[in-house]
Amino acid sequence: MAAKLGYSALFFASFLAATIVPFSSEAILAGMLLGNFEVVTCIVLATAGNWLGGMTGYWLGYMGKWEWLEKYFNIPKERLNNWHKRLNRYGVVLAFFCWLPSVGDFIAVGLGFIRSNMAMVALLMLVGKLIRYMVVAWLILEGKLLF
Repeated sequence: MAAKLGYSALFFASFLAATIVPFSSEAILAGMLLGNFEVVTCIVLATAGNWLGGMTGYWLGYMGKWEWLEKYFNIPKERLNNWHKRLNRYGVVLAFFCWLPSVGDFIAVGLGFIRSNMAMVALLMLVGKLIRYMVVAWLILEGKLLF
């Protein structure tokens, strides 16, 4: 029962961490890995939750309109045009970097706004987030061996 609760918490924390809610899933992942939870299961659940959170951001951007940003968030049109140009310049490849703290959430939303190919965004985002959690898990477990 406790294991199921822990795995659910990791999934939910990872989902939240991929939204604009400031949250760190790495702390929960570290606690679980140091508590001898199954490594592969933790990586898969953290990746899946974080990926779904990122895709939620993409979907919100996809449903949004550029005019809303100007109207409701008071962002000048010239700044929006600059963002639009940058997103179009680098395109769907940016999805790989959605794992980055702080900016990753905005990348996902921006890719939705410019209507980037959803399948490619999903794939590249998944790969980036999987690599991130594999590296984080490795660092946690290697650090455990050091102490």
